[in-house]
Amino acid sequence: MQAIIMAAGRGSRLGNLTESIPKAFLEVKGHRLIDYNLALLRENGVSDIKIVTGYKAELYEDMANNYTDITCVYNPFHAHCNVLGSFFMAQEKLKDDDTIYLHADTLCAPDIFKDMVHGNGDIVMPVDFKHCDNEAMKVTTQGGQVVSVSKKIPESESEGEFIGMAKLSGNVMPAIKRASQKLMRDGCLTSYFEGAIQEVINIGGYSVPAMPTNNRFWGEVDFIEDYEYVKNNLPEALWQIAEKHKND
Repeated sequence: MQAIIMAAGRGSRLGNLTESIPKAFLEVKGHRLIDYNLALLRENGVSDIKIVTGYKAELYEDMANNYTDITCVYNPFHAHCNVLGSFFMAQEKLKDDDTIYLHADTLCAPDIFKDMVHGNGDIVMPVDFKHCDNEAMKVTTQGGQVVSVSKKIPESESEGEFIGMAKLSGNVMPAIKRASQKLMRDGCLTSYFEGAIQEVINIGGYSVPAMPTNNRFWGEVDFIEDYEYVKNNLPEALWQIAEKHKND
C-alpha cells in the first residue's frame, strides 16, 4: 500500500503563522501536523509515501532526507493550480496499487484512519454526516454510496462533509489517473481532487462507500480557529502514535 500526501499549499489564511513554514509544520503537543499523518501511515503498514510539495518545499525535502520511505514531488505550478494539479504532477510516480490519499494539514482519530484503511470499496470516503457550511466539501449519497462530492452542492441538499482523505483501491487508480489527466487537459486548474473522484463516480462501475466518522475527531487546519480546535481536541491516542513513531 502506498500514500500520497498533498502539501503544496501555503496556508495564507493562517496569517503570520505560515510566513516561514508550511502549515503542516505547525506543531500540536510537540509534533508537527505532518508528523501525525506520517505516524498514522506507518502505524497502518504504509511504507511508500509520496509528498507533493510547493510552498517551502525545501523544508519537506530536508525532512525526507531523514527517511527511506518518503519521496517528495515538487509542483512548480502550486501557486497557479488547486489540489488536483498537485495530484496530476505526482500521479505517474504512483503504482496502480491501494493508495491512501490525504492532506498534510488534516488530522483524524486513529480509529477513523484504521477503518478507512481496512474499508471495502474502490474509493472509501470518510464522511462527517452533519449540517455543512458553504466552504465544506459536501457530499450526497444513495444507498450508502457517494453520488456527488463538491463544494458547490447547495447546503440544503448536502448530507455531510468529506474529510479530505480516502483509500483508493488499485482497481480504481487507473480511472483516477485518467480523470485527473482529462480535467487538466480541459484546463480545470482550479479543480480539487474531488473533481477526479466525481468523474469516476459519473463513469459508474465502482464502489464509493461513504464511511461515517460517527462523531470521532477530525480537523482540517485552514484558519486560526481550526488550529485552536485541533490543539484543544487532539486525541491522546493520536499523540501516542506520534510518540511511538517519532524516531522511525
